[in-house]
Amino acid sequence: MATAPISEFLQYVRWMDARAVEFVVGVRSPQLTEVMNSVTGLGSVTAGLVFVGLFYLAGWREEFLVTIVSLSVLGVVVGALMSLVQRPFPPQPICMTGDDAAVTSSFPSGHAAAVTVYATVARSSERLPFAVVSVLAAAIAFSRVYLGTHYLSDTVFGIGIGIAAALFAEWAVGRTDVDALLARVPFEVDL
Repeated sequence: MATAPISEFLQYVRWMDARAVEFVVGVRSPQLTEVMNSVTGLGSVTAGLVFVGLFYLAGWREEFLVTIVSLSVLGVVVGALMSLVQRPFPPQPICMTGDDAAVTSSFPSGHAAAVTVYATVARSSERLPFAVVSVLAAAIAFSRVYLGTHYLSDTVFGIGIGIAAALFAEWAVGRTDVDALLARVPFEVDL
């Protein structure tokens, strides 16, 4: 049956997730935990609003539009998957972001998805340093596993969603006459 390979794959994913939890619990230190707590905040919704605002203020139209579309798609997809899957959080967390009502489940990692969008946007940007953004995105994604707020598979899936959302946004923005859309808005928008 087709379900046997899927079941075996999911069993392997759970095994990898358990090994990743064991690893991060084993390497935790007060200093690294402090760094990871600081780094993880850069993947939050608040940080996302700051990044989008900076793109707008800097006049980086393409980066602004692609990031706005990407993060909008992510909000819907990540929220829907969290509600649908409702995966419990990993054992032994040392940091939970938001209150109990704000974060519904561990799958997928919205932080990892969002920072992957920034890295994917930087890949196409002439202004953003792709290497720096990618290293920072990787550190934030790792922080989610390290802090026990997500399993490794939650984070990897979040990265995949982030790439897909950014590629979709690049495609959509590239095929949309944004100026014509803005001309139809009943108030002035300067992009």
